[in-house]
Amino acid sequence: MDNEKTGRLICSLRKEMGLTQKQLADMMNISDKAVSKWERGLGCPDVSLLTELADIFGVGTDVLLSGEQKINEKSGGNMRNTVFYRCPVCGETMASSKKFELSCCGRKMSPLAISEADDAHKITIEPVEDELYITLDHEMTKAHYLTFAAYVSADTMTYIKLYPEQDAAFRIRARGSGFLYIGCSEHGLFRYRLR
Repeated sequence: MDNEKTGRLICSLRKEMGLTQKQLADMMNISDKAVSKWERGLGCPDVSLLTELADIFGVGTDVLLSGEQKINEKSGGNMRNTVFYRCPVCGETMASSKKFELSCCGRKMSPLAISEADDAHKITIEPVEDELYITLDHEMTKAHYLTFAAYVSADTMTYIKLYPEQDAAFRIRARGSGFLYIGCSEHGLFRYRLR
């Protein structure tokens, strides 16, 4: 931890929020002299205060420790470049139209790699009115199941959460061409092109 970098970041974040050193200190039940010391790079926040300070500023503790806040480049994103992330601890899935640094349960999440569909992950598509009824012959036990399905077109994403012990089937409203992503608890992410 570089005290000077962290101090400059704390000062910048504090000013961004329109807080004085005294106001920040009062929020944390510490002295304004401690905040001044941090901002001048003469010391750093105690480990017991990092989480509270991060919450006040709306940043991660890793940002405070590194003294750097990485700003993503602005882009409109493209739904066809959707990236899926899965928490290695709780299994929750997140999606984004571009790559980000995400964390869940205190762990950094990596983008899921896309695999080619194998025999165990073949889909059957049946048109039903204005939707597609999609089924898979896949086990849905607590140990091995399909976790989600997402249909992504140029401007829309439909996300369906799947649970163990339910059918490996779902309905989506597919307009035009797009990609269907299916997450498997054991084998990762599979992508299918729908036309």
